[in-house]
Amino acid sequence: MIFRYARHTTDLQRIEEFYTKVVGLQKIGNFQNHNNYDGLFLGLPCMNWHLEFTRSNEIPQSMFDEDDALVFYFTSENEILKVKERIEENNIKLEIPRNPYWHEHGIIISDPDGYKVIFSLSGFTITEKAAQSLQPL
Repeated sequence: MIFRYARHTTDLQRIEEFYTKVVGLQKIGNFQNHNNYDGLFLGLPCMNWHLEFTRSNEIPQSMFDEDDALVFYFTSENEILKVKERIEENNIKLEIPRNPYWHEHGIIISDPDGYKVIFSLSGFTITEKAAQSLQPL
């Protein structure tokens, strides 16, 4: 099975910059003017999933709240600390999640469209020292 998450946006360039420079994904494809849509595919090589973002003349009518989020799991604290550095370099503020689980097990930010993005450790609890460095100011 291959998984694709597709979402409409108004600014493909800002989305591409955010998900490549901050999240660490790679551009794996794109298309122009396909049935009046432009699109962008982001993911990682050799994975069975990717994100698709599309843009058209229509304004997105998405309904989401703070519990709607993409969650990216890492396998080491070092990886999540590197993401934190990229977040700081891009002047993105860490947020306090509504769900207390994510407050203890990850960090949360918003993408350019306001959707929540969470970074966590797969199968692990973040150590106290790392957790302190990941907390919002």
